[in-house]
Amino acid sequence: MASTSGGTAEATSPRDVVDTVLGFARTLRAAGVAASPDRVAAMLAAAGELDVLVPADVYWAGRLTLCAGPDDLDRYDAAFAAWFGGERPRAPRRAPAERPVVSAMAPLDAGPGSAEDLTGAPELAVRASATEVLRHRDVAELTPAEREHLRRLFAVLRPAAPMRPSRRRRPGPAGAVHPARTVRRALRDGGEVTRLLRRRAAPRPRRVVLLVDVSGSMSPYADALLRFAHVAVRARPSSTEVFTVGTRLTRVTRELRLRDPDRALAATGSAVPDWSGGTRLGEVLKAFLDRWGQRGTARGAVVVVCSDGWERGGTEVLGEQMARLRRLAHAVVWVNPHKGRPGYEPLAAGMQAALPWVDRFVAGHSMAAFEELTGVIQRA
Repeated sequence: MASTSGGTAEATSPRDVVDTVLGFARTLRAAGVAASPDRVAAMLAAAGELDVLVPADVYWAGRLTLCAGPDDLDRYDAAFAAWFGGERPRAPRRAPAERPVVSAMAPLDAGPGSAEDLTGAPELAVRASATEVLRHRDVAELTPAEREHLRRLFAVLRPAAPMRPSRRRRPGPAGAVHPARTVRRALRDGGEVTRLLRRRAAPRPRRVVLLVDVSGSMSPYADALLRFAHVAVRARPSSTEVFTVGTRLTRVTRELRLRDPDRALAATGSAVPDWSGGTRLGEVLKAFLDRWGQRGTARGAVVVVCSDGWERGGTEVLGEQMARLRRLAHAVVWVNPHKGRPGYEPLAAGMQAALPWVDRFVAGHSMAAFEELTGVIQRA
C-alpha cells in the first residue's frame, strides 16, 4: 500500500489509512448513509490495492463499497467533500507525475494536525486528522477558514426526528389481524380465508422545539446553534419549530426554511430585534408558554433550550416556567456550550433554577457535541 509522490512522500502508514477510513465512515453515518462494518472492511480492502494519495482512487473506492443505492450518492459526495476538504474528483486518473494531492483541495489553514506538524506524513491522513481535530474544537475559538470548513460539516449533518406512537395503523407483516382486509381478500379467493392480513401501529415524528439564546454572552455560539437549527428544520420542516430568546421571543422557523444556510441565517438576523442584547429567560419562556406552548407547540414535544443560563431577571420566574414547561413537554434538553469545558460546574443562578426540570444536560460547543445532540434528541 506504499506509494510515492515526486520521490518525497514516505510510505503510507496502514494505521493512518484505517483511522482515515473509520473517521470517514462516521461522517457518512451522520449524513444518513448506512456505512455498515462489512462495507467499511470492503473499502479498507480496496484501499490496500490502490494509491491512497490519489483522491479519485479514494473517492471511487468508497463510493463502490460504502453506498448501498442511488439515494446514498448525493450524501456520499457531500460527505467526501466535507471530510477530505475538497470537491468530488471528476478528472480521469493521471500519470504518476501528474497526480493531484489531497492538500491541494484542503481549505483549512495550518493548525494542530496539519502538514506543518506532520512533515513527511501522507497528506490524506494529515487532512483527515485536521478534520477530526476540528470536530472537537470549540466553535468560539475557530479561525475564519476553520469556520468555513465547519459549515461544510453542518451540510452533511442529518438529524433524525424522535418518533411517537400513533393511533393510525398500517398494513404490515406482523401485528393484529385486520378483519376488513382479510374478508375482502377471502372474497377475491372464492370465500375461503387463505391468509390473515395484519396491521401495526405506524409511529409519527414527534415535534421538536428549539429555543436558541442570542444574547451577548451567547454571541460566539449563536451562529453554530442557528446552523444546527437550520439543519433540523430542513430535515423535518413540518415538525420542527425554532425561536430565539433574549430580551424577547422571536419565531424564526420560516426564515430557517430557506434552502441556503447563509441566506437563512441572514434572514434570521434581520428578523431578530434583540441580537446580542440581554437575557430574560424566565420572562421570555413565560411568553413562549402563554402564546405557543400551552396551545400545543410544546405539548408532547422535545424542547431543546440552548443557553448558558445567565439570567438578568428573577430566577424564581425561570424555575416556575421550567416546571410548567416540563409538565407540557415530552422531554426537556438543555444545551450549554460551556459544559464542554474542563472543570465546568453549573453555578449560574439561571442554571441552578432550571436544572431540576431538565431531562438531559449536554454540551453544545463543537461539531462532535452537535452530533451527540442529534442522538439525544432522537432517543428522547
